[in-house]
Amino acid sequence: MSKIVLFSLLLALCLAGCDSSITSIDQPTTPATARSSQSPTRQTVTTATSSPLPRPTASPTPTRSPTLAPTLTASPSPTATPLTCWSQGGRFEHGSLRSDLLKLPMEYSVYLPPCYDQQPDRRYPVLYMIHGMSYNHDQWDRLGADEAADALVADGEVNPFIIVMPRDRSWDAPEADPFGQVLVDALIPFIDETYRTLPEREYRAIGGLSRGAGWAIHLGLSRWDLFGAFGGHSPPVFWSDTRWVRSWLAAIPPESMPRIYLDIGEKDRETIMLSALWFENLLNEQGIPHEWYLFPGYHDEAYWSVHVMDYLRWYAAGW
Repeated sequence: MSKIVLFSLLLALCLAGCDSSITSIDQPTTPATARSSQSPTRQTVTTATSSPLPRPTASPTPTRSPTLAPTLTASPSPTATPLTCWSQGGRFEHGSLRSDLLKLPMEYSVYLPPCYDQQPDRRYPVLYMIHGMSYNHDQWDRLGADEAADALVADGEVNPFIIVMPRDRSWDAPEADPFGQVLVDALIPFIDETYRTLPEREYRAIGGLSRGAGWAIHLGLSRWDLFGAFGGHSPPVFWSDTRWVRSWLAAIPPESMPRIYLDIGEKDRETIMLSALWFENLLNEQGIPHEWYLFPGYHDEAYWSVHVMDYLRWYAAGW
């Protein structure tokens, strides 16, 4: 990479971290007619010709499966159970969690999969999904995460799992926003105590879109001991995290490296695209297995809603 390109990349990353650009990070930037033309076809690419931005040249490498044996085991596939609740769908519970670190309680929604109430002895993997800036914890619900999970379970594609959707009220960087600390120190233990979860890291994943993707990368790397997989959907890496990412990656034992999924629309904002490419290039340089997808689309809910089922299918693949 030339010095000019490197300088441009670092400058763009710096601008992406400034308050002036963060305030509107998740607002749609294109008319509805442009958004509706995006194709739902899944494709894996590492280069693109439709944009002058630099693209990674290495092909995405296969993900590494966890090697640590869990102490609890998941129940058999839903296809082996004749209960009619498989086709009736899951349900939501809503609540809030108080913490001395937060001015207001952390609100959250919990999706409980089909047959959760009818199978009281069964335990479930947990997926934490974080919303984008200027939205709240109902975003993944609005994008159809529960309907997608219901369909995947009913078809027998995946084992059922719980989805937790917490609310982040702050738009500050991680060092000034206690959201991440409250999530790992308070919300995860609360969820494990309240619901029938499989509490091992192999059965816990975290993902997010836009700013939420930045949180997923931050926590997936800095607290790899808690998460067996993380996904960044249209991901800007927090600017303050860029100086730590290499050391976080180096600190993770190779056999414990989380599964990693990254995707972005080819017409996303330039600063966000550069940030995502910076992180993906770093993973390539380090030889770290991950999945990288460049899809048609923009930085908006039309893009994310098209890919929700693909996201959930990927998270649940290891369960």
